[in-house]
Amino acid sequence: MVAFVRAAETGSFVAAGRALGLSASAVGKSVMRLEAKLGVQLLNRTTRRIGLTHEGARFFARCKRMLADLEDAENELFHSTSSPRGRLRISAPSLGGRLLLPLVPEFRRRYPDIELEIDFSDRLVDVTQEGYDAVIRTGRLADSQLLARPLAQYGPVIVAAPAYLAARGDPATPEELTSHACIRFRSPASGRPEPWRFARGDHSYALDPHAILAFNDMEAVLAAGVAGLGLACVPDFVAKHALEAGLLRTVLGAHVSTEGTFQIVWPQSRHEAPRLRAFIDHVAARLGGLPSHGARVRAA
Repeated sequence: MVAFVRAAETGSFVAAGRALGLSASAVGKSVMRLEAKLGVQLLNRTTRRIGLTHEGARFFARCKRMLADLEDAENELFHSTSSPRGRLRISAPSLGGRLLLPLVPEFRRRYPDIELEIDFSDRLVDVTQEGYDAVIRTGRLADSQLLARPLAQYGPVIVAAPAYLAARGDPATPEELTSHACIRFRSPASGRPEPWRFARGDHSYALDPHAILAFNDMEAVLAAGVAGLGLACVPDFVAKHALEAGLLRTVLGAHVSTEGTFQIVWPQSRHEAPRLRAFIDHVAARLGGLPSHGARVRAA
């Protein structure tokens, strides 16, 4: 049943086997034995992907609930008698490594029995369907069945190398960006350069400066700025070390607008896994998150 659920979630025997520590062949044979026992085909197989049959979709929903109940029962037993243990799968933005990786060594020392897996990706994952215990994301969240806890706030900064500013001068207003070389971040989700947002009084507005360079990776945007190729707009925590080292300077600080919040999001459960609670509390405490135990996310 576990093999069937993981195969249905991932759409691949290979991916399901990787998640379960089995070979793709072993997963496929397990599903075939289950189908033979039930006398019904649960999955449609093609050379590229597998998908649920009509009967398989109905059985999948029941299996998910049964396995969730089983995990809840196990968690309830271990909650008061056992230290946090087991595999913990977390998804985080690609830039999340700058925030999370410094926290991992202490977490491993405190919880040596937790097997931590972190997937750094800007892809919008489905925390429940893809088998993640929690995801770290920014922006609005629409699923009212998820719980969320703020971790850290961040804001954009416009930066450039001192040599570039010595040659081209500091822009005094956002409108002067037209006479500067600008390095833009192209969103992997939309494929479009993200606008630079500014404030005028109580109002904010967006500009789309002409890009002499555009990257779909924020680390590349930062590196191009450090190399003196132009102005770059990056999150403050991304530029922090380069600013402290004098490799970059900020400009237009009085005009830059908006802040964002990193938050950790996880499915609601009657018995929250101790390993998940340990991770949430550890990360929130180190990043300055609010002392909440999770607030329901309102539907957008």
